[in-house]
Amino acid sequence: MNLLAQQLVNGLFIGSVYGLFAVGYTLVFGVLDILNLAHAAVFTLGGLVALWLVQTAGMSIWLAFPLATLFAGLLGLLLNQVAFAPLRKRADSQFSGLISSIAMAIIFEAVAMGVFGARSVRFPQGTVSVHIWHIAGVTITSLQVGIVLVAALLMVILTLFIQRTRIGKAIRAVAESERAAMLLGVNVNGIIASTFFISSALGGAAGILYGLYFDALAPDMGRSIELKGLAVIILGGMGSIPGAILGGVIIGVLQNFCGAYLDQFFPGGVKEIAPFAFMAVFLLWKPYGIWGWERIERV
Repeated sequence: MNLLAQQLVNGLFIGSVYGLFAVGYTLVFGVLDILNLAHAAVFTLGGLVALWLVQTAGMSIWLAFPLATLFAGLLGLLLNQVAFAPLRKRADSQFSGLISSIAMAIIFEAVAMGVFGARSVRFPQGTVSVHIWHIAGVTITSLQVGIVLVAALLMVILTLFIQRTRIGKAIRAVAESERAAMLLGVNVNGIIASTFFISSALGGAAGILYGLYFDALAPDMGRSIELKGLAVIILGGMGSIPGAILGGVIIGVLQNFCGAYLDQFFPGGVKEIAPFAFMAVFLLWKPYGIWGWERIERV
């Protein structure tokens, strides 16, 4: 029973990071109907820039975190301007944008490798003070609690921003119909740029939390989470923010359970396969995901 509870807790912590990463994915998809496959590279650079600020610039993680998140958001603006905006008027803008984002992902990863090297790096010891609690046979660390709280806070802020602010309402309007939003006086290009900024900032924040959780960062670490992020948004419902959050938690918990209970019987990384197998079976029952409908209600 203790092992079951421990895996549930661990899955919740890593699932919150998956959910935060996937929200960035789904936000761009909700507005443009395009998957931004450079999102994982932004995730990587967010974590590595935070490490550089702590290790080289001597900043505390509390200052490095918002600065690296801001840097990731600026990368999103660059990504939109270079990879998506020039292609937006093309008839095949969705497909060409997808290919363009892959090209930008390769460039970002090459830059990360050139600047930070190909090796795995860690945050300096003592970057975050870690306290360990043992509650009813379950081990919980202050770092895990902090990661969940930060991820949850960012998701709450995003939800309130989308629902209650003028820019958030404009994002929802553009997601519903670019043409109608333009007729109502919405600056569509500006709103799309804002969406990329927010999406990439969330991806960068997820990269920092991921690096702190696993105590390791590498220029290719985005590859390990990219497909999981896609599984999360498909499971949760394409374009649905609540679905991405719930899907991230489900994938995180499922992965930990399979790692604890099945790896001994099926060695070779069954915990990496399980989320996709579950997604495939679940979609047979609910083809549009948990929060998805035939006509998806986005953002």
